[in-house]
Amino acid sequence: MLSLLAISGSLRAASTNTALVEALAANAPPDCAVAVYRGLGDLPIFNPDNEGDRTPGPAAALIDAVTRADGVIVCCPEYAHGVPGGMKNALDWLVSRDAAVGKPAMLAHASPRSLYARAALAEVMLTMSFALYEETLEIPLLGKKPGEVERILGEDASRQAMREAMQRFAGFIRANIAASS
Repeated sequence: MLSLLAISGSLRAASTNTALVEALAANAPPDCAVAVYRGLGDLPIFNPDNEGDRTPGPAAALIDAVTRADGVIVCCPEYAHGVPGGMKNALDWLVSRDAAVGKPAMLAHASPRSLYARAALAEVMLTMSFALYEETLEIPLLGKKPGEVERILGEDASRQAMREAMQRFAGFIRANIAASS
């Protein structure tokens, strides 16, 4: 059984990114357990002086969750052509740790317009030594109301796309595990 951690880079209550990671969790293959990380808004601003024994509880919980996961899925909005501060802050807490090194990661997107954030997020995660899966899942949800989002994510084509993306990502993770053994 693979253990995956899905992280939404949005703090909005009605976030399309959070809806997408929740839908990915619901459409995961039977041999994958997906936990949706919900602590992004609880993380203090990263400060290198607060690492080691001084790591705040919410940051330690994130580091532990990433460390324990076989793979990570990130679905992130774009704010002003960049990665939102909360998501970047979460990644900053992982920078000096081994949690990200070689960790398989997949990007998913709820907006076809988030091209700058996609590139920036991929660059940051590659720099941190995540094993970034080259395929990206995109289900356009930008500007949709919650009922529309639920309908789109429940459509057969969307569910099939999510299942297939998750199966291929699981294969990528297994290949990484086999290569590192």
